[in-house]
Amino acid sequence: MQIHCANLSVAVDGRSVVQDVSLTCAARTMTALVGASGSGKTTLLHALGLLVRPSAGTIEVDGADATAWSDAIRRRFWSKHAAFVLQDYGVIDDETVAFNVSMTLGPWGTSAGGDRARIAAALEQTGLTGREKERASHLSGGEKQRLGIARAIYRQTDVVYADEPTASLDAANREQVVTLLRERADAGAVVVIATHDETLAELCDARYALGDLAPLGATP
Repeated sequence: MQIHCANLSVAVDGRSVVQDVSLTCAARTMTALVGASGSGKTTLLHALGLLVRPSAGTIEVDGADATAWSDAIRRRFWSKHAAFVLQDYGVIDDETVAFNVSMTLGPWGTSAGGDRARIAAALEQTGLTGREKERASHLSGGEKQRLGIARAIYRQTDVVYADEPTASLDAANREQVVTLLRERADAGAVVVIATHDETLAELCDARYALGDLAPLGATP
């Protein structure tokens, strides 16, 4: 899998947020989108994840032009190929930890569905063993962030989009989240991270600076 954009611009409410960005996010690679607050890194991440449509330029997914994909095709991409680790965790607090991993209900809609062995394995990898039946609201911020990554592990997605995944985490949780993202990349995934965490950015394989839009340490 490869995500590529060329001359990409995004406007929000009539204001240009991302301007003329060209970059490639490759498999087995962690790519950091960095820049000052308000520079557009989250907007760019959302555009690369097909959550927002660009005002100019193109986005390719594995060589296919995805710029004008319909909502149905986008949903298929999200369902089959992409996972999002969001700054607000993307966790459904009122549901169980297991449901938040599989995002699937059981036969009668009363419990988590999906493959129980795979759910357990994903939780073990993220340090959440035995928490399947707990409400997600019981988890700490760091645990919720790891739960988002457990979802990506369970689904074995081709692409992981992470928005400030280490924000407000203590040192131990930060290290674990970074390790998990690296493991997803090493397993063959494209990992794209919007971050202001300089330590995390330095651990990535490629780095693109928003604002001046100059790529650092990588060639688009």
